[in-house]
Amino acid sequence: MPLWASGDWMSDDLTPKPEHKFAFGLWTIGHPGRDPFGDSTRPPIDPVDFIRGLADIGAWGVSFHDDDLMTFGAPESQRRAELDRFKKGLEETGIVCSMATTNLFWHPMFKDGAFTSNDRDVRRLAIQKTLRNLDVAAELGAPTYVLWGGREGVESAASKEPGDALSRYKEAMDFLCGYVVDKGYNIRFAIEPKPNEPRGDTFLPTIGHAMAFIEMLEYPELVGLNPEVAHETMAGLSFYQGVAQALWQKKLFHIDLNDQKIGRYDQDLRFGSEGIKDDFFLVRLLENSGYDGPKHFDARPYRNEGGDGIWDFARGCMRTYLALAAKAREFDQDPRVTKAMANAGVPELAVPTVGPYTTASAAALLNESFDPQSLATRGYGNEALDQLVIDRILGI
Repeated sequence: MPLWASGDWMSDDLTPKPEHKFAFGLWTIGHPGRDPFGDSTRPPIDPVDFIRGLADIGAWGVSFHDDDLMTFGAPESQRRAELDRFKKGLEETGIVCSMATTNLFWHPMFKDGAFTSNDRDVRRLAIQKTLRNLDVAAELGAPTYVLWGGREGVESAASKEPGDALSRYKEAMDFLCGYVVDKGYNIRFAIEPKPNEPRGDTFLPTIGHAMAFIEMLEYPELVGLNPEVAHETMAGLSFYQGVAQALWQKKLFHIDLNDQKIGRYDQDLRFGSEGIKDDFFLVRLLENSGYDGPKHFDARPYRNEGGDGIWDFARGCMRTYLALAAKAREFDQDPRVTKAMANAGVPELAVPTVGPYTTASAAALLNESFDPQSLATRGYGNEALDQLVIDRILGI
């Protein structure tokens, strides 16, 4: 029995509940431990056993790639049986299908890309494969369909004209959105950016690139983002700031929570295991913003884990999120923090600077006098405010 399951871990109440909307993909807890330098270190988990395990640890949702659930290339009768068995497991456990996606990266035919392959037949097959899994997603009630363009990119810049690649990407997205509209499916798409790996350079590498791309689509209202902690960190960017902008633009349709060391390959570490201060602000942002989508953990256990250790990993993801949410509430309710924020001018940023433009308001601003020297000598008290953050995280 894992230590946490015994009740000896701690006496607090950081118990996951359905209302927390914690979700895991079939490829996460069940990751076999394979990497580029070594084969699997643990056996695969049957999809139905997987969702039973999720129910046992208090998770809410499950996500899947088409090939995680149904054998690629198998007869339709076999694929139907695999899907029906999974559906029955969902019904028996109460676990929700929170998201679906297509595996457009594993098979060698996608080595040059899927929606942006130079081979037109590969592009058409990739769209067909996605259409078929959209039917499955709708049948299972998944409200979000994530698209990670893992193979959409280049090693040699001479191998693709970027404008042509983006046009084919847009064409695929417009076609998929048209299909959802035509079928009447209650599904929205979420693009998952990543700067590189497995390709040398990936199209739509960051949150900003993806949001700009979405504005060019035929159905921009149906397409948002699924940002991932590790991916923005790999790009040397602040995940917190990226998610904040996605929320501001009402484009955070889904989120992948994990952790990552700066400057490394995509590690998919347990949430909260590395950038705990960044994770604190991320959780505070999600909790205070009204985001009501899944908290989806796209992470995997350490390769040297096995047995109960893989479920300790899953419990740890949820436990850390709940602990940080509690600390964020305490932080926001601390009168010392309120005072420090006032000293730093945090509430002042919510006050409009000039308001809507009018001729009169422009004339008034042009006639207003300021004291640059006085403004330059102001201190903002950020050191004291930030130390309160550290104190709260450390429990001081």
